[in-house]
Amino acid sequence: MQIATIGLDIAKNVFQVHGIDAAENVMVRKQLRRSQVMAFFKALAPCLVGMEACATSHYWARELTKLGHQVRLMPAKDVKAYVKRNKNDAADAEAICEAVRRPIMRFVQVKSAEQQAQLMQHRARDLLIRQRTQLINALRAHLAELGVAAAQGRAGVKELLTLITGEEDQGLPVDARASLMVLAAQLQAVQTMIGSLEKRIVKQHRANKESKRLQTIPGVGVIGASTITAVVPDPTVFRSGRDFAAWIGLVPREDSTGGKRKLGPISKQGDRYLRRILVVGAHSVLRLAKQNPEKYPWITRLLARRPFKVVAIALANKIARVAWALLARGGTYRAPQIATA
Repeated sequence: MQIATIGLDIAKNVFQVHGIDAAENVMVRKQLRRSQVMAFFKALAPCLVGMEACATSHYWARELTKLGHQVRLMPAKDVKAYVKRNKNDAADAEAICEAVRRPIMRFVQVKSAEQQAQLMQHRARDLLIRQRTQLINALRAHLAELGVAAAQGRAGVKELLTLITGEEDQGLPVDARASLMVLAAQLQAVQTMIGSLEKRIVKQHRANKESKRLQTIPGVGVIGASTITAVVPDPTVFRSGRDFAAWIGLVPREDSTGGKRKLGPISKQGDRYLRRILVVGAHSVLRLAKQNPEKYPWITRLLARRPFKVVAIALANKIARVAWALLARGGTYRAPQIATA
């Protein structure tokens, strides 16, 4: 009998395979080393291959697709329900094989190498920004121990760097100055690397029509627009903007039972980086709405009834829906009064 479905539990070096035929009889259950995976699937006729979605799964999905197999990626939390009793590689592969054939299973779109490379730039920039914050906090803390304090913001940091690198004697111990000089040099290097990544992101943004259309949405800048286009290359995988906002995690978490509906805080599922960017963009729009309330009547009315952060999440949800509409239907953002006219 020919193998019809395979559940592949991937890892760094040891892979577990569980294959069944069309009659659901187990045909293969074995371990494979990393070097044996491609040879094993080359010898098979095209079949359905299921894997849990993770960082390396997209690479294996692309490689197995080249061999003619149909590859489907699934969220790991959805596969967990099919694991029987104790957890091990064989049980995981069997659960994947069972889950991939379910008609109600949700699947993850396979990312291309170019898409992963674009997202890698955003992840690297985000990491460097966190490191920059750590270095600034370290400089402030070390100098505070010596009685030196500075104002908040960039002006304060610039003042501290001038104090550290200046030729004048500021009363700092020699060992302290040597340590702070190392941190100041690292801060400058990190800032340079952030600038180089941002230049590449801006260049890619200007060459992408969809990204430039998304930038017309209030609260969506270059970083937000390029992130959305990289994360969602095909908007048709979502039925509506509501599904897209729910996928990001900008909807209430529901815990209803007995006919009583209970909504809690946002679910925080999906892409954490994209969700954070949309929320930050919503905060910027809210600050403008406070300065010009007549220009943002919907936000102004909502701010009168709800807390600031609740309104920010509602606005981020709306931005996500508008972004999906522009990607799926084309066009640019139109202000509400223009759309009504």
